[in-house]
Amino acid sequence: MQQTSTPPKIAIVTDSTSDLNSEMTKEFGIEILPLHVVYKDREYLDGVNISPNEVYDHMDIEVPTTSLPSPAEISALLNRLRDEKFTHVLSMHISSGLSGTYETVCQVAKDYKEMDIEVLDSKALSMGLGFPVLEAARELRRSMNFQAVIKAAKTASQRTKLYFVLSTLEYLKRGGRIGYVSGTVGELLNIKPIISINSEGKYITYAKVRGRDQSLRKLFDILIESTQGGQYNVAVVHGGAEQEARKLWQKARELPNIKELLFNQISPVMGVHTGPGLVGVIISPVITAQS
Repeated sequence: MQQTSTPPKIAIVTDSTSDLNSEMTKEFGIEILPLHVVYKDREYLDGVNISPNEVYDHMDIEVPTTSLPSPAEISALLNRLRDEKFTHVLSMHISSGLSGTYETVCQVAKDYKEMDIEVLDSKALSMGLGFPVLEAARELRRSMNFQAVIKAAKTASQRTKLYFVLSTLEYLKRGGRIGYVSGTVGELLNIKPIISINSEGKYITYAKVRGRDQSLRKLFDILIESTQGGQYNVAVVHGGAEQEARKLWQKARELPNIKELLFNQISPVMGVHTGPGLVGVIISPVITAQS
């Protein structure tokens, strides 16, 4: 006689660079692993006990470094999930091309044989990570099927695009996160690269424009081009550039094919590597049952 199997209890985990606000994480029960902001004499948990503006306001005194969650912190979260009788965990993280978080979670997860843990590399960050995590959480509500949840996260991740501009490339260079973005000569000529992320999860120059105003106009042009046909979820994000980002968000509200339009500030850890002045758009097609 066949025994009826108990339904899986599935947890969704991401990290603080996903830029999901507390309302979203509470609504969907998403677990967050914070990265760290590290000063010479003190350390903070990303988005927990330090805000982005606190990072920017002190950059003229000290530019901090960042570090990933420790194995002990990852273990503490997985231990709690195990104690709460979760049987399956989807853990999706910042691009492995920008951080060691994904690899560290993979290593720690190997010790938890009693849970089925799937660790995914988003090859992105900010809402380029946040949107796929939200899609996984929505699928979990619909189906309670672990493989369907993984597929939803992967599909959304592959289709989500992000583009951003910075005031200066100095902080990306300083943090060793410059990737394939070239800009030393361009900065002297006030050339502003529109930065995106490639299939390796590293930064690339998507386009080059002259001056700040032109770069923000180009971001809006990209948003228009990228939301033709179909429905899209869009996030306008900023790091210490709220007024400029809010103007872009207001213009985005007029576009016809945007289903969900979010406005977020990037996490303090990301602000360390970009400096103040980031404005970005993240564009994610709405996934239907057929897609």
